[in-house]
Amino acid sequence: MSDIHLVLERLATIEAAVTQLVEGQQTRDWYSVSEFAKAVGRAEFTVREWCRLGRVRASKKRNGRGRAFEWVLSHDELLRFRRDGLLPVT
Repeated sequence: MSDIHLVLERLATIEAAVTQLVEGQQTRDWYSVSEFAKAVGRAEFTVREWCRLGRVRASKKRNGRGRAFEWVLSHDELLRFRRDGLLPVT
């Protein structure tokens, strides 16, 4: 392979890595339990329990499948959790 092909291949690899980093850092208004769990490094079950027990501020939203609802957590709550941790048991 010529030097130019090696440089182009390396550039493509770098661009893919940068794109992945940018996409991973984009914020959202609301996060699902699985997205929140991944962001804080915990299991989905744990985050659902925190929601149920009021240890994090979460809302139930219709998920589009019949009458089922799922927990969602705001971006502000993600930031609050990272800064302050769990809310006290009520």
